[in-house]
Amino acid sequence: MNKGVNRFTNVQGVLLAIVIKGTYETEGIEFFTDPDSSQQLGYMKRPVGYEVVPHKHNQVERTVQLTQEVLFIKSGSCQLNLYDDRDQLDISIVLDAGDVVLLAEGGHGLVMLEETEIIEVKQGPFSGEMDKTRFNPASKS
Repeated sequence: MNKGVNRFTNVQGVLLAIVIKGTYETEGIEFFTDPDSSQQLGYMKRPVGYEVVPHKHNQVERTVQLTQEVLFIKSGSCQLNLYDDRDQLDISIVLDAGDVVLLAEGGHGLVMLEETEIIEVKQGPFSGEMDKTRFNPASKS
């Protein structure tokens, strides 16, 4: 993967998160998710005058089994904690202003290291309390 883009997987190889650091840069367009992922995450850098041909997206019926989130760290800094399927802390990552993360699967939590502004994008509609299971992290045994 390109410098500035990190993929985090669990021991079974399941994608938990993709982090694009705010310093990441490349020419053109690059997608970091598989075409069959329910949430698509990509990066574009285009020169002055480049045009995206006007278009609209067609209605296509899709089935979403799992909510995935994209967080844009607008300002500040936070620690992202990723948990395994036993609710144990697996990976901790510091996210800074300008970073973007796709939370693909597994448990996750955030601890603000300073005042932080985050923009969140996820699939809808939101199902309220049916949409998530809160848990207390298990201690490692």
